[in-house]
Amino acid sequence: MLTPDEKHEIDHEISILPHRKAAVIEALKIVQQHRGWVNDESVGAVADYLDMSPAEVDSVATFYNLIFRKPVGRHIILLCDSISCYVMGYQKLYAAIQDQLQIKFGGTTSDKKFTLLPNPCLGCCDRAPALMIDEDLYTDVTPDKLAEIFSKYS
Repeated sequence: MLTPDEKHEIDHEISILPHRKAAVIEALKIVQQHRGWVNDESVGAVADYLDMSPAEVDSVATFYNLIFRKPVGRHIILLCDSISCYVMGYQKLYAAIQDQLQIKFGGTTSDKKFTLLPNPCLGCCDRAPALMIDEDLYTDVTPDKLAEIFSKYS
């Protein structure tokens, strides 16, 4: 069931789109913002609210890599794995993240603080390698900078 706040925010998105169903991505993002991830019950609730089938909503939710269909940590680390980042040290950076946080792609730290996900491009190839934590972009990242970066997040 959607909360009144979620419905209000989804209604706003519906009001600016030509078709009710066109709000599905925004509705999923809204639910995720409120709940941390999108479970099967939430998929069903969004489907009911937008007059869609749960399968239609789930196909959208599973297509987009930033809609989380399982629980994630409080902070999401997106590590850019584009060719530019790869050439500029991605492998060493990924190895250092694995070592420091004890997780691989798709994993969440034991304290539920971080989830690590690959990202095909963060749009800053001239400052590679790059990663993003939540809304914070870090460029020219080296393994030596990781501890300081991670310490900013509680």
